[in-house]
Amino acid sequence: MSEMIRSLRRDLNEFGDALVLAGADVLESCHPGEHPDNLRAGAMAMPATPEAAAAVVRWCGAHGVAIVPQGGLTGLVGGATSRPGELILSTARLTRIEAIDPLARTATVEAGVTLEVLQAAAAAHGLTPGIDLASRGSATVGGMIATNAGGILAFRNGVMRHQVLGIEAVLPDGGLFSDMTEVMKVSAGPDVKQLLIGSEGAYGFVTRAVLKLESRNPMRATALVGVRHAASALEVVGRFRALPAVQLEGAELMWRRFFADSAAQRGFDTGWLEADAPAVLLLELSAASEEEARTALEDGLAALWEAEAIAGGIVAASLDQARRFWALREESDFIYRLHPAAPSFDVSVPPGSLDGYVATLRSRLAALAGGLDAYVYGHIADGNLHLSVFGEGATDPASRDAIEDAVYDGVAALGGSFSAEHGVGLEKRRAYLAYGNPARRAVAQAIKAALDPNNLFNPGKVPYRAN
Repeated sequence: MSEMIRSLRRDLNEFGDALVLAGADVLESCHPGEHPDNLRAGAMAMPATPEAAAAVVRWCGAHGVAIVPQGGLTGLVGGATSRPGELILSTARLTRIEAIDPLARTATVEAGVTLEVLQAAAAAHGLTPGIDLASRGSATVGGMIATNAGGILAFRNGVMRHQVLGIEAVLPDGGLFSDMTEVMKVSAGPDVKQLLIGSEGAYGFVTRAVLKLESRNPMRATALVGVRHAASALEVVGRFRALPAVQLEGAELMWRRFFADSAAQRGFDTGWLEADAPAVLLLELSAASEEEARTALEDGLAALWEAEAIAGGIVAASLDQARRFWALREESDFIYRLHPAAPSFDVSVPPGSLDGYVATLRSRLAALAGGLDAYVYGHIADGNLHLSVFGEGATDPASRDAIEDAVYDGVAALGGSFSAEHGVGLEKRRAYLAYGNPARRAVAQAIKAALDPNNLFNPGKVPYRAN
């Protein structure tokens, strides 16, 4: 057991079971999540109350110990990595759903509640959090707030920022900030809680939140549709979004190489797809009945077939087949089995710019030494693309800057962002400095200096103050 853990246990013993502490002897047997350095600090505090979390932060401030806030460890950019000498502050024991209010359509939850648990609790009332991610089983509310998570339903409901009504958080001085507002309309000066959303743990440790809930249609119909380009896919999406009796629940586009390799890895039959189809659109509709959803999907595709030059399609005949469709898109780990350590990115551009951006990206990558290519897939309706670059030299550190430039050049000019939903963390430090808005960076650093003058929270990460 480290001296830090012993000192914490001694100095904060009044919290008893409300504060669990773990040293390297415990953490070395735990899975580190998406990054091997997440648990490298070898010391973790797991408070069960906001007051215990605040006491830990005050202790760290008094002893000059840096804090790394952690949630479900599903982050893909190294935002939760830790180093020896730091203390991990985890939401692992902040897991209560305090209230679901079906009339106000809100949920009051602690920050360690996973999205999947919240979805199940809301579904019992015919509601949904209005946000969905492939990592729903491990992503936590606090982590989603910290990264301003987006996901599958962002085109309809917005990102996490749009779902949060209230927040409670421990600030770097150990004070408890509480704005647990339960209403949408608040016009009472600057909305300070917005500083915490998307801050990646730089400004505070979220402990509780009030979230909006949305209506949930339980019955679904799902299809895979071959399309000629992103513009055609957007036309298809637009037609289904305009239908009055159904909701569009998913619109995910997979460019051909991604779809073909994903299907091959799963033994998925692609005989229905025309051989020259450049991309495949995954569509899901919901309605009050399964028949209504399925009829709307089939009739809509039939009406669009010739006008949008649809290159083949298949409608799921069962819930199991629908899950297999979604697995093709969501279970992207096959990329790293085929191309270990392939550099990955997530960018957003206005949907109308997708075809031009992808064509330019492929041209730039092909011009690099070794002739690189990329898997391209993502949330078509909001312009969020996920990219994984592969080919000879793709993982060479000497090629990293050139690959980043091929991916990021021109994105801001299009009105997009170098980081759509994964955050910045450690991996996008160069991109943040080279491609981020300089005025936005300056304001973020000024806020950091005001809230955390001793650089206590998540040092070395965005907004990249000097340590």
